[in-house]
Amino acid sequence: MLFVLTVDQRGSRISGDLVPELLNSLNRRPRWPGLIRKFERTAGDEVQGVLSEAKATIDLVVELLRRDCWYVGLGIGEVIEPLPRSTRAGNGDAFVYARDAVTKAKYSPHHVNVCGADAQLADQVETVLWLMASVLRRRSDRGWAVADLLAEGLTRREIGVKLGISQSAVTQRAQAAGVAEEQRGRLLAAELLSRAEVAA
Repeated sequence: MLFVLTVDQRGSRISGDLVPELLNSLNRRPRWPGLIRKFERTAGDEVQGVLSEAKATIDLVVELLRRDCWYVGLGIGEVIEPLPRSTRAGNGDAFVYARDAVTKAKYSPHHVNVCGADAQLADQVETVLWLMASVLRRRSDRGWAVADLLAEGLTRREIGVKLGISQSAVTQRAQAAGVAEEQRGRLLAAELLSRAEVAA
């Protein structure tokens, strides 16, 4: 069981072609463990990649949601093996589901959808991602600054020193940013995807 992400740019006529920068970011292998076929432009403003690890897949989806300029489709399923060297040449259920998901994402309030053979599981993952998207969309730049430093492993005291604010202010910003909710959402979504791996 693998995870295929099909990602299509929103509003490219206004913002220009963001695909080259996205490809450069997404294909840094140390950053995304389990990226077994790198992201490639498939057509127009669309890119596609293949991952084997649930946590990395969710982390990558969250990164795309943060950028807030992409339709994100996640397909869960089998692929025809051996996988070709080029992502564009890949075939199998996961690719079909990813295509269906990105199409649905264009009509989704949160621009992310999930499809798979286990429709209930896909709906559960999608629900968690929608809730996370709602949290992330309301997060301010100050909230992101705190969230990013917490993700790096800094303590609230260290973050306060770095940002020049009190420790209590760090806590308040983290609460307003929904950091705890995001962390729990990541864990739950990754756990659900892991069930798909086990089922395979």
